[in-house]
Amino acid sequence: MIRAFVVDDEPLAVKRLARLLTETGRVEVEGTSTDPVDALAALSGHPPDVLFLDIQMPGMNGFEMLAMLDPQPLVVFTTAYDQYALQAFEVNSIDYLLKPVEERHLSRALDKLERLRAATEPAPDWKNLLAQISSALGQGGTSAFPERIASRLGERIHILELARVTHFFAQDKLTFAATEGRNYVVDHTVAELEQKLDPRRFCRIHRSTLLNLAWVREVDAWFGGRLLVRLKDAKGTELQVARDRVGGLKRQLGI
Repeated sequence: MIRAFVVDDEPLAVKRLARLLTETGRVEVEGTSTDPVDALAALSGHPPDVLFLDIQMPGMNGFEMLAMLDPQPLVVFTTAYDQYALQAFEVNSIDYLLKPVEERHLSRALDKLERLRAATEPAPDWKNLLAQISSALGQGGTSAFPERIASRLGERIHILELARVTHFFAQDKLTFAATEGRNYVVDHTVAELEQKLDPRRFCRIHRSTLLNLAWVREVDAWFGGRLLVRLKDAKGTELQVARDRVGGLKRQLGI
């Protein structure tokens, strides 16, 4: 049996898809959710074989939710987008179902999932895939990079808007997202965040610091060829830029 989890902000769509999956006799629906934040909590550390995931949801879209899942299950997107704009979904172990979901299309997706589960294939390149999807959908499409990040504390998940994060820093074997109000623990290393987040908005300025460029107020020369960055937050936070990172920061700031 394929273990499945369904996420869609429309309760009727969730109920219908769960019923269709159960009626195939091939799937056990382990859970459903109409809220992507609640779904993240339910799926944390307990990934199903496949996640049936809506794309357009309030507060957090399907791509952003997927980016926060670790480990990531195989995914079947459910969407109202025209199929000709979704050619990118046909790569990297991904399938899609157009709404309203038809039984024959669901059967096709399940056949593909069973083949993928039996095969020994590498994990999908999610960052590359989302870039392809964004390109396929055109300028009105969803960004390939997340706009939010999750901070977990026990069973509670706090969703942070990345625009509020002044910088990320590593300390005492943990990684923190710094905001004007407080710091939040996140489940990624600084190196992982550098790869995950939009390089036009975030710059690695030290092995333990990733800077949100939108929060830079001023830059001063510092000892040993380094720089000192002052932020726009109320505290006027100062961050040191490692000498080998100076050139990259200057290029991104256009100085």
